[in-house]
Amino acid sequence: MVGITSYGGHIPRLRLNRGVVYGANAWMAPGLIGSAGGERSMANWDEDSLTMAVEAARDCIDGFDKSQIDAAYMASVNFPFEDRLNSGIMATALNLSSSLDSADFTASLRAGASALIAGVNAVKSGDFKNVLVTAGDRRITKMAYTHELLAGDGAAALMIGSTDVVAEFKSSVTITEDFADHYRGEGEQFDYNWEERWIRDEGILKIVPRAIQSLFDKAGISGKDVDRFVMPCMFPRVPMQLAGMMDIAPEKTADNMHNVCGDTGTAHPLVMLIAALEDAKPGDKILVAAFGGGCTVMLFEVTDNISKMKDKRGIKGSLADRKEEQNYLKFLSHRGLLNEDQTMRAEANWRTALSALYRNRRMIIGMVGGKCTKCGTAQFPKAEVCVNPDCNAVNSQEDCEFADQHGKIKTYTADILTFTPDPPAHYGMVTFENEGRGMFDFTDYEAGKVEVGLPVRMVFRIRNIDRARNFTQYYWKAKPIIKHEEV
Repeated sequence: MVGITSYGGHIPRLRLNRGVVYGANAWMAPGLIGSAGGERSMANWDEDSLTMAVEAARDCIDGFDKSQIDAAYMASVNFPFEDRLNSGIMATALNLSSSLDSADFTASLRAGASALIAGVNAVKSGDFKNVLVTAGDRRITKMAYTHELLAGDGAAALMIGSTDVVAEFKSSVTITEDFADHYRGEGEQFDYNWEERWIRDEGILKIVPRAIQSLFDKAGISGKDVDRFVMPCMFPRVPMQLAGMMDIAPEKTADNMHNVCGDTGTAHPLVMLIAALEDAKPGDKILVAAFGGGCTVMLFEVTDNISKMKDKRGIKGSLADRKEEQNYLKFLSHRGLLNEDQTMRAEANWRTALSALYRNRRMIIGMVGGKCTKCGTAQFPKAEVCVNPDCNAVNSQEDCEFADQHGKIKTYTADILTFTPDPPAHYGMVTFENEGRGMFDFTDYEAGKVEVGLPVRMVFRIRNIDRARNFTQYYWKAKPIIKHEEV
């Protein structure tokens, strides 16, 4: 039996009220009111498709023996690097073995589904035992455009294997059609979108039913056998219309999550699949359709092992960790759509020495420190000499991962002079449960609510962006834990 053995999700904490977007643009685009209800997920300035995928993956592999993961795939249409292996950065951040396969999937909104199928086939072939599949997107849209309201930021992760399967993979069908509902040419920042009725009538309503019927014929089932129909679509009524065409009961159609986060691009088929799994019971058949450059349809059947996933943070837990954002200008600034004065303090040269980054990749990207084998003292970063004054042993340290260590704020500073895209900058000393400590920037904080002793968890985020060379630098930051988030 091959299928999903674990899952994880990440929806950014910030949620932009769509009414604020409409209010700012109503003078020139009054038609936006039709999409102004609810809220959309909003990545912080230091989040992108890669950092969100890392967070979803951390949730997915929590408690899993990482040495058993032998492949890592990532999907996105907004990778931070066009010619650097993004899944390789993710694998380093997760401290996975270097003896693993990795690949990036892109160029279509069904890239997440394609990565999932590739993971399933890799395990089926016997070449791999456990494949980590992630997808994440932070799409940049033009201001005062419908897609600015409909889109959302987020990521999902699935582990594919053959042991302790929670949702068995039953079948899949892919139809490839060069139907360009939208596109983004080389060097362009924004997608170019075609007319909505054409997309709906000639694209979705003709291509998707063909794919679903082909899967029904292949799997020997009908629409009446489907317990949950997952179909990401920015046209809210279309999935239910498709369900009716395929003899699937209307109430079996999954909510597209528009009101709580928006469409997360390549991640959304997986995000909605995880949301369906969170409410599923053994025996449920889940049909997933992903449209884009054709259509991929997948069928899963939930097993008794689904009860083991109840403690996962997943999509529900991620949605519960929210903070409403009412500042539209902040949203635009965080996406690089404003040309504001960032003061002279922002003019530092952030050039990255690639040789130094490679030599220190486990510390910088993987947050690996050291632990003295003689006295047991943990320290970050790792050093040749133990920091314990009663020990000072030389070359005695073994690797010690800090990313999953619980920590508390020992000291902090709120700095209004240091440049940060989200002032005031907060940084300070964090003490970990293994008694190690280090200086870190804080993120996802609320000014005035940071205090000594507050629990934090470490998160993988953007440290700086070298604008001159368009190179994104990553590091780990401390995120204060709010009361409804588990420590």
